[in-house]
Amino acid sequence: MENGEILYDDGKHKFIWLGWGRLETGLIQTNQYLIIDGNKGVLLDPGGIHIFPKVVANVTKYIDLDDIDVIFFSHQDPDVSSGIPMWLSVTNANVYISDLWVRFLPHFGITDFSRIKGIPDGGQRLGDLEVIPAHFMHSPGNHIVFDSKSKILFNADIGAAVFNEGGEYLFVDKDNFNAHTALMEGFHKRYIASSNACRYYVNKVRSLSPKMIAPQHGGVFRDEAVEMFLNWLGNLKCGTDIIDELSR
Repeated sequence: MENGEILYDDGKHKFIWLGWGRLETGLIQTNQYLIIDGNKGVLLDPGGIHIFPKVVANVTKYIDLDDIDVIFFSHQDPDVSSGIPMWLSVTNANVYISDLWVRFLPHFGITDFSRIKGIPDGGQRLGDLEVIPAHFMHSPGNHIVFDSKSKILFNADIGAAVFNEGGEYLFVDKDNFNAHTALMEGFHKRYIASSNACRYYVNKVRSLSPKMIAPQHGGVFRDEAVEMFLNWLGNLKCGTDIIDELSR
C-alpha cells in the first residue's frame, strides 16, 4: 500500500485516498478513504482484517486515531467490514452501517453495540456528509456518502473495477474511460441486481453533481469521466435482466 493522495484540500477540509489495499496476488485490490474536517476524521470503508495494519499506518500519517469520530461501512461484505472489531479497539469512533446488517455483526466478534449506529433505509446526514441509500447496488442494504464540501461521492462497490496485476492507476479520465469499462463490466453485470436499481442510483447521483466518484475498488472517476460513468451504468443490463444468461 502506498501513502495515498489528497483528492481535495481547501485548508480546512480534506478528502484523502489512503492507497492501494492489495493483499497478495489473486486477491482483490481495495481503496480506503479518509475525510478530515478541521481536526476530526471520518473513515470510509477502511477494510478487512488483513489490511488493518497498513490502513492504520496510512491513516496516522494524516490524523491521530483519537481524532476519528466516525467510521462508515457501506455494506456487510468482509473486504469492507470484517475489521470493525479492531477499529472499535483503536478508536473512540462511532461505527455506522445499515440497520439491515447490525444483527450480523456478532459473527465478526462484536459483543458491545454501544458505538454501533444503524443507518435507516432512507439514509441520514452526518454533519456535512449525506448518507444516501443505494440498495441492491449490489448489497440489499447499501449506502454511499456524498461530501458536500469536496463534491466527492464515495461510491462503495458501485464503479468497482478489477485491475490486472501491476496495472493499477488512480484516476479514470475521458481518455482511458472506454478501456476501463472492460475492467468494470464483469462485476457490474453479475453483482448489481437490475437495471432498475442502476437507473434509480444514476438519477439520484446526477442530482448531486459530484466532481469525483470514488469507488471501493478500481480508479476514481473525475471530470468528464463522471458523466461517462453514469451514462454507462444507466444503460447497463445486469442481474435479473440477464438471469437466463447467468443461469446457463
